Amino acid sequence: QVQLVESGGGLVQTGGSLRLSCVASGRTFGYYNIARFAMGWFRQAPGKEREFVAAMTGSGDSTDYTDSVKGRFTVSRDNAKNTMYLQMNSLTPEDTAVYFCALKYGSRSQTIVDYTYWGQGTQVTVSS
Repeated sequence: QVQLVESGGGLVQTGGSLRLSCVASGRTFGYYNIARFAMGWFRQAPGKEREFVAAMTGSGDSTDYTDSVKGRFTVSRDNAKNTMYLQMNSLTPEDTAVYFCALKYGSRSQTIVDYTYWGQGTQVTVSS
């Protein structure tokens, strides 16, 4: 089993920054190196569907971002700490949402249903 716990959300003004963290734990990592799992960040705004934000391969050698966050958000990971990060800069009210981290075995993906494990989400609110 895998548990993912996000943290780092909060209230920030337009133009501000936040860094989200996601810590992974569970017996699965006793059998499989976390570097075999791609990670993704997704978000869901009120009244909207969950959407892809960013993804990174297990080794960290490749990333992918949705167009609206390119140049502002940076995804990273520290496999030694089983931790993944989403650095968010130049935030706007359109970034307000609950942010979720997710893991999948194998290659990275933008597709929600490809991800097996999900965190509970952390709220990010950007005021104008």
